[in-house]
Amino acid sequence: MLTKSSRSGLFFSLITMMWLTSPAVFAQTYPTKSVRFVVGFPPGGATDVVARTISQNLSDALGQAVVVDNRAGAASNIGAEIVATAPKDGHTLFLGTVSLAVNPTLYKKLNYDALKDLTTVTQVTDTPFLFVTHPSLPVKNVYEFVKMAKSKPAQLNYGSAGNGSGAHLFTAMFGSMAEIKLVHVPYRGASFSATAVLSGETIFMFDNIVTTLPLTRSGKLRAIAVTTQKRSPVADQIPTIAESGVPGYDANAWFGVFVPTGTPTTIISRLHHEIVKIIKLPDIRDRFLALGAEPLGSSPEQFSHFFRLEVAKWAKVVKASGAQID
Repeated sequence: MLTKSSRSGLFFSLITMMWLTSPAVFAQTYPTKSVRFVVGFPPGGATDVVARTISQNLSDALGQAVVVDNRAGAASNIGAEIVATAPKDGHTLFLGTVSLAVNPTLYKKLNYDALKDLTTVTQVTDTPFLFVTHPSLPVKNVYEFVKMAKSKPAQLNYGSAGNGSGAHLFTAMFGSMAEIKLVHVPYRGASFSATAVLSGETIFMFDNIVTTLPLTRSGKLRAIAVTTQKRSPVADQIPTIAESGVPGYDANAWFGVFVPTGTPTTIISRLHHEIVKIIKLPDIRDRFLALGAEPLGSSPEQFSHFFRLEVAKWAKVVKASGAQID
């Protein structure tokens, strides 16, 4: 039988354990080790560029190394699943893209639920895609491209970062709205699809302005149009698809940070605070703008609302396209 002093000691120990494992204390001691920043695409693509742009500053802010971990495949599903099933302690982050909103409808079976198993921290940027062609293709605008595509149905091929990637669905929506038949060639990531169009293996692609704009400025690719409703402020000489013969076309890419659902809200708040501070740094902001990406830094609630709208939007596009992956 426990004595009165033993019971008091046990009670004190339980209270201490509860205090030490409370969310507030987690936040005070977090992080206790290096932070894994998972990217669902290979090195060299736009997602990788954005992750590495903020990872060093985040390392400094948290006092622990933030290691970018590229887990490419299945339009970022491999990386997303890793994070969705990771410990809920803030030591595993995911840089999500529009693919994360597309995949719930595109794939018949997933081992995670993006809306339930991942929680939003902040939207980092908002960016257009560029419609680019190999310089050998004798077209200089959307009108000429559509005319050629209609004269050569199912003969013009394009690369993408994989089935269900933003590049795939953005192009599929363009083909549907322009009433042309195109041939999709999926790759394991944006850097691979870019290599393919640079070499002439494929003839055009839609890809993030972050990585494609430098290639157009160097003359290696030809910029045809941007995918967003408005022109990009860093490349305002490039028209939109909507103003070039496909009215109503509008598709934008984005990057945002997620953590496993169940991560303490105090840790999410800490991550949000530090990442938004980084996004607002003049050199980081200027770097994003120079790449064609609009820096944001929304609240977790704002990003959650946006993400749910994206899932609903792309569900309609996927269903209309008839695309489905087992």
